[in-house]
Amino acid sequence: MWWAALLLPEANGDSTSAPEAADAMGARLAALGTWALQFTPRVASVEGAVLMELEASLRLFGGRPALRERVREAAMAEFGIHRIGWAPTGLAALAFARAGVDGAETPLSPALDRLPLDTLGAVAPHRGTLARLGCRTLGDVRRLPRGGLGRRFDAALLEALDQAHGQRPEPQRWLAPPETFLARLELMSRVEDAPALMHGAHRLLLRLCGWLAARHRGVTAFALRWAHDAMRSRAAGEGGELVLRTRTPTRRIEHLARLLAEHLARTELLAPVGDLELEALDTQPLAPPSASLLPDDGTADTALDETLERIAARLGAPRVLRPVPLDDHRLEHMQRWQPVGEPLPRARPAPHPHDHLPDRTPQPSWVLPQPLRLPVRGHRPMYRSVLLLIAGPHRVEGGWWDRATDGAQHRHAQRDYFVALDEQAGVLWVFQERLADEDGAWYLHGVFA
Repeated sequence: MWWAALLLPEANGDSTSAPEAADAMGARLAALGTWALQFTPRVASVEGAVLMELEASLRLFGGRPALRERVREAAMAEFGIHRIGWAPTGLAALAFARAGVDGAETPLSPALDRLPLDTLGAVAPHRGTLARLGCRTLGDVRRLPRGGLGRRFDAALLEALDQAHGQRPEPQRWLAPPETFLARLELMSRVEDAPALMHGAHRLLLRLCGWLAARHRGVTAFALRWAHDAMRSRAAGEGGELVLRTRTPTRRIEHLARLLAEHLARTELLAPVGDLELEALDTQPLAPPSASLLPDDGTADTALDETLERIAARLGAPRVLRPVPLDDHRLEHMQRWQPVGEPLPRARPAPHPHDHLPDRTPQPSWVLPQPLRLPVRGHRPMYRSVLLLIAGPHRVEGGWWDRATDGAQHRHAQRDYFVALDEQAGVLWVFQERLADEDGAWYLHGVFA
């Protein structure tokens, strides 16, 4: 077993009442427990601290030194934690953290015996009596006769000593990640520029990524909200929010932070901000990265999606579009364009290859925005010269389900498409209307490369 104990720093100042301070510490402890679940599912809250059993996570994070450094840096950046204890048992790690001792590279029993009485929760209430017996350290207590200790003190004292030294099992109530994520943060000072919110928002994103890792999920939509200062003008309102979406589920803190920073750079605050709130709006299952030596086929797609999302955040969503195929035989309605941040429609299951014949009809390389009506000479269409029809007809009917709107033409189409050859323009894609009111008119619709 290999345990880590994390102690939150005590709040400075006495501006809040004792109940309010206890509630705030409880909320921070719950946030720390949720954050710790990204390293291991075996997380417990014990005596105002968070314990993590990390033995099963060593290989995943590259061994003890790498995992120790990662936990230390992340805990310091997110919660300002300086005191972390490491030991083969949970209570020993907690005692080391309270004493300000690392404990990672020291033998367990000699190091525990040197600690003061108040570092072990079950011993601390009896330190006055134990001091009168000449005990100053946990080792002094352990050297007393066990029979006398058991008769004079409660059973929890001996049990805690045995558990700290690994002589008894340590039953724990493991924390479970909450079903939803909603985190709040009170800023150290009022912020007047939106990009400056990124410092506090990054801390909330770290908590979000820890929660996502614990639930094996990735976020596809999240909201950052801010509350304006109480001294704001009435016109400023209570606050504002940014809703961000990603095409694929992710929990990469680097991508989420860059994406949010781009949006904040284009945001203007109406009043100083004092509080932030981050909520996960939509999440999807996300498998951990593969440890295979073979390259992952989805890596390039993920990098492209992240790049497009950052460009869209910088230029504005309407300026970065992606094509979306549609189930329509009409050439001009086979696809539509939508912002890259919007979710794609759910794909239909592919038909069985024997259920239909393959469509070998050629498609043009370029399509005109609007079909160009062609003149006719001797019942043959003309563009720059009289066209020679070399393939076709390919009949297309559709659009009868579209309703005409005010000022818009009906999109019902009945067409015969042909591949045509023009002596000057090359190979063209033309069609003849079959609707009764079109009188068999010819149109140029596309050009082949």
